[in-house]
Order: sequence, then structure tokens, then C-alpha cells
Amino acid sequence: MCGIAGWIDFTRNLTQEQAILKDMANTIEHRGPDAEGYWLNDHAALAHRRLIVIDPEGGTQPMTCREGGELYTLTYNGEIYNYKELKRKLEAKGHRFQTTSDTEVLLHAYIEWKEACVEHLNGIFAFGIWDDQRRQFFMARDHLGVKPLFFAQREQSMIFGSEIKAILTHPMVDAEVDKDGLAEIFALGPMRTPGVGVFRGINELRAGHYMVVKKSGVCIKPYWQLKSKPFEDTVHSSTEKVRELLLDTTHRQLLSDMPLVTMLSGGLDSSALTAIAGDIFQKEGRTLHSYSLDFVDSEKHFEQDLMHVDRDTPYIYKVAESVGTEHHEMVLGAGEQVDHLLKQMYARDLPGLGEMETSLYLLFREMTKDATVALSGESADEVFGGYPWFYKEEFLNADTFPWMIQAKGRSGILNKEAFDHIRPEAYVKRRYNEAISEVPELAGESNIDAKRRQMQYLNLTRFLPFMLDRKDRMSMAVGFEVRVPFCDYRIVDYLWNVPWEVKSVDGMEKGLLRRALDGLLIDDVRTRKKSAYPFNQNPAYLKGVSDWMKNILNDTNAPVFGLIDKAMISKIAEGRGEMKPQLAARMFDYLIQVNEWLKTYQIKLV
Repeated sequence: MCGIAGWIDFTRNLTQEQAILKDMANTIEHRGPDAEGYWLNDHAALAHRRLIVIDPEGGTQPMTCREGGELYTLTYNGEIYNYKELKRKLEAKGHRFQTTSDTEVLLHAYIEWKEACVEHLNGIFAFGIWDDQRRQFFMARDHLGVKPLFFAQREQSMIFGSEIKAILTHPMVDAEVDKDGLAEIFALGPMRTPGVGVFRGINELRAGHYMVVKKSGVCIKPYWQLKSKPFEDTVHSSTEKVRELLLDTTHRQLLSDMPLVTMLSGGLDSSALTAIAGDIFQKEGRTLHSYSLDFVDSEKHFEQDLMHVDRDTPYIYKVAESVGTEHHEMVLGAGEQVDHLLKQMYARDLPGLGEMETSLYLLFREMTKDATVALSGESADEVFGGYPWFYKEEFLNADTFPWMIQAKGRSGILNKEAFDHIRPEAYVKRRYNEAISEVPELAGESNIDAKRRQMQYLNLTRFLPFMLDRKDRMSMAVGFEVRVPFCDYRIVDYLWNVPWEVKSVDGMEKGLLRRALDGLLIDDVRTRKKSAYPFNQNPAYLKGVSDWMKNILNDTNAPVFGLIDKAMISKIAEGRGEMKPQLAARMFDYLIQVNEWLKTYQIKLV
């Protein structure tokens, strides 16, 4: 994994602009602490920060290749899991390779197939290629958007980077936020509309899309989209298909020249990957290391809710023992999470989810002591229908994003002037309707099946990107790579058309996945009811962020005051409100981040 940045301009000579390029790359050094590289010609300036995972000697970037007298230069972030098969295909077409890296294979794939190269890739990636012959720059992002890629157009310049901070460093880009950007923060946040960078004029290349930049203009196209069609398999054949795909993608994603471990929460998804990886390691005479997270006094403070059925710890150790992993448990205190709260905001360039992201950051930081790469179970719930909103009518019929029903957004904390300016409820409605309008419908489908298809689309295109953002930023903030096998587009493609009665076979959420794991995973965990990622329920955390919020309330220069209802926030901070403690803690840690974001990024509201 790495960080990329660059600048394309057909109206000026960029060969003397390395100082700006280096400043951009320095902001994302955490994504690639092992090496840096720069390449400049008259109209393209490309930068790369490298985290070494495959071929330490041969994967240096930006990578340049001359083929048939023409020059091509690549800067790339990600992993191509099928690069060995692609290499054989390309060799059969006459291509010759100097390294064993997937980087060189990706570059030759573009040379051979040009824009269609993305149709041959299985992996997680964000990359840009300068094509000197065609005088164009080609950028692409993986099918599900595991790897980030942002861009901004200023005058005749196209400026891009793995993270927004790299773009903001460019002297042509100012940190401005308009009312739609504020609506993203206060109505949808910490979720984000796909393609929207929140800062005015900064956009995100959407998952499954590519971009071509020429002197004549910019063209953005999708290369992969979900397609609805009738389901023709049986439960048995679907079970076999899922099992085959899961075993294949997990095996592919174990490829690494650096130590690889797994995340193990004790839930179905991470336990499945740990079991599959552990079996492969054992056959190779190796011991798999697994990692989990817990909180001080978690047993004492645990409270059951819709998303958290029981504690994870007992199941974690059952899996670790059955698989034979060397398990590591990290136990966090509330004070440590409060102390590191702002790490997520700096990693995201936007306010994040709070202590749930801080805990991830601290876990990844601990994991870097022993490894460079980990497998994680992200996206299984979105793909297989694991959340309650897939089967509970109040969510299916809500006519809004299901995850907002209980949270109610953060618009209620705005003052009247900000509320009237942003119009958060109308903004959420507009973004929801946009999402629903994109759903590829299936003719003849029943109303309830159509609703579930819509629900799955919302999860895959709105909720999952947030989860992937969270995982990418918190891991790459400490120079750590996390792979997500359930995001293999082949699995997503197939499950998109599997009906609910098959997905929930045996009367359980993700029943199809559970059947596919029969014999691979112990039954205690294979049949365990879903319990979401843990969060710290210790009252000490609420006290920590409440005290921090009180300090902000006493600071007359706090920039957040122009947006929030200060009296209401003060009442809750003093313990006089009716808000539940956990909701209050989440509100405070979000507002703390918003205030720091406005101040540190010197944001101008326009």
C-alpha cells in the first residue's frame, strides 16, 4: 500500500515544480514510510510514497516503461491479486518484465489494453498513468472503492491525491466549504456522498470508475456496475459457489513479502477469514497471528442493544484455539481513546466516527510491531445482508438511509441560522433519492424484494464506502495495509442477484455464508448471531469528552460556535439533558473534531 499525488497541466511546463510535488507527497508520508519517488515532464508531475509489501527491490515508483519507443509512467496505490495470471497473459503477448512486482504488471496491462486494462484487474487500487504517446493521463479506482482517490480541477490544472490533505497543500487549492459541504458534515456525517470531497471543488473518483485527462477536457466513466438479473441457481449450488469464491479470494490475498496477520473479532466474518488463512498457514508450516480489541472493564459496562448482542471475547478465544493462532489482545482504556481522538480527523481530513475509529487506529498501531498486512472481514454484512435493516420492516419502509433512523443525524445541534442555511433534512432527502434512482431494477420483482434490492444498493454504495474509508485511513495513518477479501467484486457481483430467502437460508442473517463455512469454522461461531464492532461503554469516556466539550464551550474563539446551538450543547455537557449517555458521547467527540477541523484546516465557509 502506498500514497500517490500529482499534477497535470497542458498549459504550463511542470518540470520545475518538484518543490510543490514534494510538499504534496510529504503530507501523505504515513501512507508510504519506506520510500519516496518523483517524476516530472512538461505537463505531468507524479509523486509516490511507498509502503513495501511485494518485491522490495523491484517495486520502486513512479515506474516508467518504454514500449515501442513510447513512454508510460505509473504511480499506484494498492494490490493486484491476479497479477501472476495477468503476467502470464501479457508474456504470451510479447511483454517482458524486469521485476516480480504487481506494479510492473499493472503498467504493462495499460500498455496492452489501455483504458480497458481495469476490466482485467482483481484487486484494490487507485492509480494514475501518464501516456506520453496519447498525451493523456489515465486514473482509475477499484470496483468497491477500497483505495481512495481525490481530485480537484483549478483553471487548466488537474490535481490529485490519495488523501484530501495532499490536494489542499497545492497553492492553487483553498480550504473552502459551502453549504452542501456543511450538510455533508452535519446531515450525513461521518458518512459521505460518493464522489463528494466536502471541500468545495474537491471531488472523489467514485468506485468502479476511471478518468481520462486530456488537453481537450476530462472524461469520467464507470467500468463496473451492478447488473440485475434473475437468479437461476439452487441453494446448494449457491453455497458451493460462495465457498469456492471465498477460498479463492482469501488465498490470493495472503500473498505478501512482509508479515501478514488477521483481525479477529469473534464474529462470523473475521473468524471465517482467520480459519481459512490459519489452515493455509498450517499446511505451509507457519503459525498465523491474530489480533483483537477489548476495553477496560468491558464486561462490567456492557449493555445489549440492537447491534450488540453479546460480548466478543469468549468467541475470539474459541476461534483462536480451534485455528491454532497465536492471539494478541489489546485492551484500551477510556483515557487513551480520549487522548488520541483527533488522530482520526487528521487521517480523514474530515470529522470521523469518534472512539470507534480511535480504537481502530490504536489497534493498527499495535499491529505494526509484528506485521505490515492484515485481513479484515469488512463488507460481508453489506454483501450478504447481515444488518437488521435488511429484514426489519421499520427500516425497509423508512424512505431514508436506514442507519440514520436511530441516529437522527446531527442537524438537531445546529443553531437556527445554520439550520436554515444548510437545510439538512432536505439535503438528506435529495441524496437518498439520488441513491434510489441509481438502483438497477429487476422487472417482475415483488415489492418486498425490490425494497431489499434498494437496501443492498444503499449499503454497497453509501454505507460500505464509509466503512472502507474508516479502515483505510486508520490503517494507513500508521503505515499498515488492511485487505478485505469480502470486497472481491466477483463475490459482490454474484450476491447482488441472490434472493433474500437464499441469503437468509436456515432462518438466520447471512445463512448462505454460514452454510458455505460449514466444516471450515467451528459451529459456536458459525451460528452465532451478529454482534457489531465493539465500542467503549465505560462512563469514563463520556466524562473525558464532556470535559473537553466544556473547555470548548468556554473558548469564545471556538469556530464551531457559528454553527451549533451552544445553549443546548451546554445543557447536555452539564448532565441536564435527556440524551442517552452513549449518544451524548458520540455527539461530543464529533463536535470536538468539527471544531478542530474548522480551526486547524483554516476553513473558510462560503
